[in-house]
Amino acid sequence: MSYPQWPGQLRDGLAAMNLSLSDSQQQQLLAFLALLNKWNKAYNLTAVRDERVMVSRQLLDSLSILPWVTTNHLLDVGAGGGLPGIPLAIVFPEKRFTLLDSNGKKTRFLNQCVLELGLDNVEVIHGRAEDCQPDQPFTQISSRAFTALENLVTWCGGLLANDGEFLAMKGQYPDDEVAALPAGWQVESSHSLTVPGADGERHLLIVARAERHR
Repeated sequence: MSYPQWPGQLRDGLAAMNLSLSDSQQQQLLAFLALLNKWNKAYNLTAVRDERVMVSRQLLDSLSILPWVTTNHLLDVGAGGGLPGIPLAIVFPEKRFTLLDSNGKKTRFLNQCVLELGLDNVEVIHGRAEDCQPDQPFTQISSRAFTALENLVTWCGGLLANDGEFLAMKGQYPDDEVAALPAGWQVESSHSLTVPGADGERHLLIVARAERHR
């Protein structure tokens, strides 16, 4: 279930973002989007239903945080329909990605993506963040449209290395959420993201423990 304009939209969007991806990576991204579109009709994976904006609001939006992904093993919490985890895993085949979601329908979809796209660098976990027990904490944890910052650090702080950071993707700058962060946590930096073809503001907030640089 792909849309004929998608390849051109992806190519133009990547060029506007100064991202150079191989033909096979672009094909994988479009194959993922087709899967997402197909499964979304039954599984309600994402609120975006308009095929004309899917490349922008799902693929390009996910790839907008590429410059800040520096870890070798990223945890994507509330992975939902695989955004940004699956697009990042396609672009960074040498890195490992763990996708965590408590919704069984969504993790079934993610496992299907891993299978059909041959993503051997992706692990899918069905469960709640509070119950997850990784072998070692993560240095970076991404979240997109998952929950408020206060919940993010409360639920997932135990999964983050002491010197690690959250990559929290937001729309407008969430002043209220930043003000509600518990003691011991801070927004280290905020980056305005440019996503070709997307309306509205996009921000990436880097959230870490306050003592990280002491």
